Amino acid sequence: MKKILIKLFTVASFIFALIACSDDGEVRDLDVTAVGSLYEPDNGKSIVLQASASATLFFEWAPARAEDSGMVLYEVAFDEADGDFSDPLFVAAADNNGGSNHATFTHKQLNKIAALAGIESAQQGTLKWTVFSSKGINPMKAEEERTLTLTRLSGLADIPDNLYITGAATESGDDLSNALMMKKLADGEFEIYTQLTEDESFKFVSATTGTPLEFSLEGEKIVEGGSSSVTKTGVYKYYLDFNIGSFTTKEVTKVNLFLNWSQMKIELPYKGYGVWELTNHTITGLSGGENSDDRYKFRMESSTGETEWRAINNDSKPTGNEAYYYMVEKNNVEQWTNNQVWKSPATDGWSDKTYDITFSLNPEGSYTHNLVIK
Repeated sequence: MKKILIKLFTVASFIFALIACSDDGEVRDLDVTAVGSLYEPDNGKSIVLQASASATLFFEWAPARAEDSGMVLYEVAFDEADGDFSDPLFVAAADNNGGSNHATFTHKQLNKIAALAGIESAQQGTLKWTVFSSKGINPMKAEEERTLTLTRLSGLADIPDNLYITGAATESGDDLSNALMMKKLADGEFEIYTQLTEDESFKFVSATTGTPLEFSLEGEKIVEGGSSSVTKTGVYKYYLDFNIGSFTTKEVTKVNLFLNWSQMKIELPYKGYGVWELTNHTITGLSGGENSDDRYKFRMESSTGETEWRAINNDSKPTGNEAYYYMVEKNNVEQWTNNQVWKSPATDGWSDKTYDITFSLNPEGSYTHNLVIK
């Protein structure tokens, strides 16, 4: 086969060979009929592939018959529009480990198959499909073939399950085994807040061992291979969406603790690995309501403007649950908003006390913070 073949026939052949033998060792007939008709999808059907993990396409065909009246196995084969299935692009077992006369393919699987057929990202192209039936050996090609026109996703065909950043520009250096894990937001979507060193290279990889897939950034697109760099040392956020093959980035210039009543901003230095931290900091000079109101949140300044980090879904005092301190980024920057956080334990004010303040966007855990009154 030209490309990866998903085969169950090796094991199945052994099993059926045993089943097919009579007690005296005589091999029974393993012949099956060819599938007579293909049912779904319709011949010439046109599909615009979707990035959703739940997007699927159903294939169905008429059952074949085995001469021994036993179970028949099926495989769905795909080939180029002018192919004859003598060397298919891709072969996969039907549902139920090959035992059903139907199969379900996700759009992401079809996107990879389309790429094998030479259809470019975001472009439309046509391929053929058919079904092979067998008892584990001597597969019979269906009497019918059908075409399928696919419009590929604009992203890459090979979407990694996990993503890491590595290279001399990164906080962990260019040792692949130390590559920094990026936060997985959804299938094909990853982000990280990390410091990068100017004029050094970095890249994104799918694993920290072996020979992983490698990616870099070119223009506004994610591309296979290569490396990237920044022109200024700083803390950056990178968000990569492999489903559409694009990315966004911003330089984070400052993270502040923001006290709601007084509107006091207290800057947290960047510590490393997505964490900002200020220790042994004493707040002074507040009085009255601006001192006693316990509500606070965080503000982030970046190359794209100012945003706020607030609790995910609460407007009440702490409950003791660590999820209370989980944070989410919001674009509406105002003095009073929903989902502010209350200082705990409540005291007689902010002023004349010393604090340790940690704001963590480390990708290996929940985005969260900690405020300790010393």
